[in-house]
Amino acid sequence: MNTKVKKYKNKKYLTLLIILFAFSLNILISLLMGYWSYSWLPMQASEAAHYVDNLFAFETTIGTFIFLGCTGTMAWILIFNRAPKYDESNGEPLEGNLKLEIIWTIIPLILVLAISTYSTKINYKLNNLGSKIKYDIGQEIPISEGKEIFDYGPIDVVSRQWNWEFIYPNGIHSSELHLPLNKRTNFRLITEDVIHSFYVPAFRLKQDIIPGSVITYSLTPTKKGVFRLRDAMFSGAYFSQNQSNVIVESEDIFNKWSEDTVKKELQNGLNPAGRLYDKRLKNGNRGWATVVPAPPPKVQDKGIEERPHDG
Repeated sequence: MNTKVKKYKNKKYLTLLIILFAFSLNILISLLMGYWSYSWLPMQASEAAHYVDNLFAFETTIGTFIFLGCTGTMAWILIFNRAPKYDESNGEPLEGNLKLEIIWTIIPLILVLAISTYSTKINYKLNNLGSKIKYDIGQEIPISEGKEIFDYGPIDVVSRQWNWEFIYPNGIHSSELHLPLNKRTNFRLITEDVIHSFYVPAFRLKQDIIPGSVITYSLTPTKKGVFRLRDAMFSGAYFSQNQSNVIVESEDIFNKWSEDTVKKELQNGLNPAGRLYDKRLKNGNRGWATVVPAPPPKVQDKGIEERPHDG
């Protein structure tokens, strides 16, 4: 009898040791995945990027821990708790386990509260989103009366199917977005047709642009370079072409660009979707149904469509 009790205790200790090892290994792998997740993202180029990347790493760590915990438990059961071959008998008539039910309720609750609290804290810290004013499409776009704090702006960001236009406080119109380094810049996000989305991956910021609304938005670029602005909201046949460059430069270079550009004559801006649509018409207008792309914007700075960018 003592031998059986001793074997049972040894088996119990071995099981606890294996569980403790698996739990520790899970934590280690989860922390490594969170650390590695930073390398999955493009370079950080705004004040917000560091905070967003930390949140992403935090969620990756938690997600990995849950995934490995669940799959590991299922693998353990499949390997060590499976019924013997040819065993067709019924399992034990278990009717619940209060302790287990409390555990699998409390742990997800804590994880969800941790993620939501951290996310809310970062959102308040970034404070990117400002006021939102509604208006009837076709009428004059209203002026925002918000009291957002910024160093430069506001710049009107006008989105269309499928091109971008940027209008600066001094009247400059451009197809590429120029921003001064380390200056909090305020935008008025406007769409002339359907829903678009202002998304710069290197800035880690994304804001949907809603028809009939002027949305104020602010960000601070922290790295010089050329970054890609993408429309992250499906807006029709050529929405993948609705991209432009964001050029972050020193304040002196930005001021020089502004002084030189304001003197230039208006010309057609970038409009790659229009070029593809013209090619379609030459080939017989075959294929999927689509709306006619908006004409190219009239701008002083046309920009360079094939300009190399950093991400």
